[in-house]
Amino acid sequence: FRVRTIQGAVLSIISIALISYLAFSEYQYNFENHVIDRVHVNATTPDGLEVEFDITFPEIPCALISVDANDPTGQAQSLHIDQTHRVFKHRLNEFGKFKGKKSQFELGSTALKEDHFEPLPENETAPEDGEEECGSCYGAGDEGECCNTCDDVKRTYRRKGWILSDIFMVKQCKFEKPSEDETGEGCNIHGTIALSSGGGNLHFAPGHQLEQYGKPQSALETFAAMIVSTFEQFNVSHTVNKLRFGEEFPGHTHQLDGEQRSIVDVYGMYQYYVQVVPTLYKFRDGRTIQTNQYSVTEHLRHVAPGSGRGLPGVFIFYEVSALHVEIEEYQHGWIAFLSSVSAIIGGVVTVMKMIDQSLYRQMEMKHSSLVR
Repeated sequence: FRVRTIQGAVLSIISIALISYLAFSEYQYNFENHVIDRVHVNATTPDGLEVEFDITFPEIPCALISVDANDPTGQAQSLHIDQTHRVFKHRLNEFGKFKGKKSQFELGSTALKEDHFEPLPENETAPEDGEEECGSCYGAGDEGECCNTCDDVKRTYRRKGWILSDIFMVKQCKFEKPSEDETGEGCNIHGTIALSSGGGNLHFAPGHQLEQYGKPQSALETFAAMIVSTFEQFNVSHTVNKLRFGEEFPGHTHQLDGEQRSIVDVYGMYQYYVQVVPTLYKFRDGRTIQTNQYSVTEHLRHVAPGSGRGLPGVFIFYEVSALHVEIEEYQHGWIAFLSSVSAIIGGVVTVMKMIDQSLYRQMEMKHSSLVR
């Protein structure tokens, strides 16, 4: 027969509460997504790398910095710029706030060594032609080519090997600020590009071609100004707001996001060495994402004028790993959940019954001693 006691009622309430809590915990555990990682050697390499970046340079005006990529041999590689792969620059004021509107970045032609700078001939200029409806390239464009932005005009002149002697004579560049007027400003560079999976580097460095700063100068004056600007004003302190080598997937971590690096002396070349690991993420519903993870080490290399060790800049050296990671989602499911709940109910009831019996015996012994 059963004896109803106060401690029995209390233990029953505790049992129900404990079973409910443990059952809910088991439900969460068994029906949340878990992942299992597998690593193996990959016999093939990705066709290409989709790289998304967002880097802020608070000490470098947009007019002085350029973006380019090289392969492992040092040769320039194509950035595959198209409708979905573009790079933009956005000027920053002295407080780090965006200034004006962002514009598409002119890519390529970075200078990596001092001997990459060459004085410009003073008399080598291009002829100008009449304005075309779609935007004149001022004689440097191919037949039917349109130059609707200042960067378009610059790019066509660079392709021809011509020099844009007075940038403000170009209609598309009338509102473009020369680098001298951007003193004290910074630059945010962001965009998405496609790089070769064979390795190489993406770098942010001084522009190879010398700008005329919007006013007539001799070649030697321009050359000297660029050298001085490069070594005395090109402070590569920066913040990596975002760096991606592929699509996002659940649980993806990014080692460099939000990291800030300050250069005490301006003669610095900051180098990141990135190991890119191809990753296949498999969802429970059968969907997959082919993407990449990365690990990184970094090094600050001090350079000085005349040292021959290179120019200031930020370099992201990358290499695709031979290892391939597969991440697969799974759940324990109903069988594991029901088994766990059954064990919880049986365990809690058994323990509480033992406690109840022990307390009941103690109370009976106490009551018998009082009666005697």
